[in-house]
Amino acid sequence: MNVDKAKKRIEKAVKKGFKGYPMLALEYFGHTPNCATEVVVTFTLEEGAEPQAQKFVSENDAREDETIQSVLVKTIERTNANTVTEVTGVSLDKNRNGDENRS
Repeated sequence: MNVDKAKKRIEKAVKKGFKGYPMLALEYFGHTPNCATEVVVTFTLEEGAEPQAQKFVSENDAREDETIQSVLVKTIERTNANTVTEVTGVSLDKNRNGDENRS
């Protein structure tokens, strides 16, 4: 899927606001505010349920990575997420360990 098309589909899902569970949250991380080298996807099945997280890493900006953006769209579809949230911008975390297991 084209990266621009994928980004628009994600943005459309985010703009719907809270519609209940299941819920999918997206947060981008990087060493600078201009380049997100990883994205963490957190899935919550129902209120009070233990969230499940998965991390995708890119050598370049994950927000412009066609494969990662396509996977995010497919994840939204396959989880039947009623709500999709996204943290605005890139969260800076210079202490993040790239080998950290967030699953």
